[in-house]
Amino acid sequence: MSKPENEQKPLTGNFRADGQPLSLAEYEKTGGYEALRKALQSMSPKEVMEEVKASNLRGRGGAGFPTGQKWSFVPSGEGNPGPKYVVANADEMEPGTFKDRILMENSPHMLIEGMALAAYATGAQEAYIFLRGEYVRSGKALERALGEAYEKNYMGKNIFGQKTAFNLEMRIHMSAGRYMCGEETGLLNSLEGKRAIPRAKPPYPQVTGFLGKPTVVNNVETLCNVPHIIRNGAAWFKGLSRSQDGGTKIYGVSGRVKRPGAWELPMGATIREIFEGHAGGMQDGYKFRGLIPGGASTEFLIEEHLDLPMDFDSLQKAGSRMGTGTMIILDDRTCPVGMQISLQSFFARESCGWCTPCREGLPWIVKTLNSIEDGSGEMEDIDLLLEQARLLAPGHTFCALAPGAAEPLSSGVRYFREDYERHVKERRCPWGNF
Repeated sequence: MSKPENEQKPLTGNFRADGQPLSLAEYEKTGGYEALRKALQSMSPKEVMEEVKASNLRGRGGAGFPTGQKWSFVPSGEGNPGPKYVVANADEMEPGTFKDRILMENSPHMLIEGMALAAYATGAQEAYIFLRGEYVRSGKALERALGEAYEKNYMGKNIFGQKTAFNLEMRIHMSAGRYMCGEETGLLNSLEGKRAIPRAKPPYPQVTGFLGKPTVVNNVETLCNVPHIIRNGAAWFKGLSRSQDGGTKIYGVSGRVKRPGAWELPMGATIREIFEGHAGGMQDGYKFRGLIPGGASTEFLIEEHLDLPMDFDSLQKAGSRMGTGTMIILDDRTCPVGMQISLQSFFARESCGWCTPCREGLPWIVKTLNSIEDGSGEMEDIDLLLEQARLLAPGHTFCALAPGAAEPLSSGVRYFREDYERHVKERRCPWGNF
């Protein structure tokens, strides 16, 4: 049933062949909860945090911030009494992204153990899994796993029956069902029962988060890496990678490819290796035109970028971002303007409306794109789109939703401008969408 961890796939290598979630007993046979035992028996919270720092684990939710460094911002010491919290961001609503769902459905205990280690390192005694409302199957798997953990005293008071000061209560909270709930401060507002809108920063959640208390918010995939780091060491984790970023990454591909899906590969695997080697390249009769490398809110890349390593720094140097590491492929039969309408309509619909550039700018972009697509647009509308993207740049809005929408917009116009101009000249969509 299980595969040895030395196959270099610590996150997915022990999944069941039938797709059912690992039970507590099955998870323990693969080394599950050994890391938590090790931490509680022989490591201080600071040592756990330092091991994660040394591993070069960067956040897998999109931003890529160093995980151990993020934890270090939580105040410690006797001068900081009161509760602290750990929250798993499982509100996976980024279009094209489905990696966290795979982890929760197949190995829910891995997330629970990772959260427990994060709580121990930061001094938290309460934890929440903030789960996307549509992830019903993930919710059932997590509920069952959490029940098993409590029953065996792997959660709650005096974990493992040891007389330690570490206790942890963990709960599952179903999301209100908005994309904004995935932004960490919008998530915290929603968790408190408020409208999911972003908070001004600073203060950051690590200092003033859930209910005004220190809170660490990490992505599911990020937290699932932690047990393997503590169990096997930072040096082992860094050795899995082909880049400066430690570990493996679950990469995904969707679109007109032969084998859409997700695969755990060394961090820094190339775009070509993922797209052609694992996804099988384009379906028969289709040609590659471009891709969005990390979910809907990242810049387009084209043929010349296929040999780039899929890591944070390499893609940033190329003018894009790795984001969630889940590619959306554009083929030669799909209208680039129509694809852009789909993306921008999503962002406009999911805007929380808190700031003017996002609330007003995104619907205006959709209106402009629709005019180009249906043949009523003008050439100056193309430059207007670029100007709107500039106005949505980071620093102009409260959170990253609108800047994220601007990334595929500006890069899409830059790489496929001839297609936009053809719409205007021919007064129709050349792909026959209208």
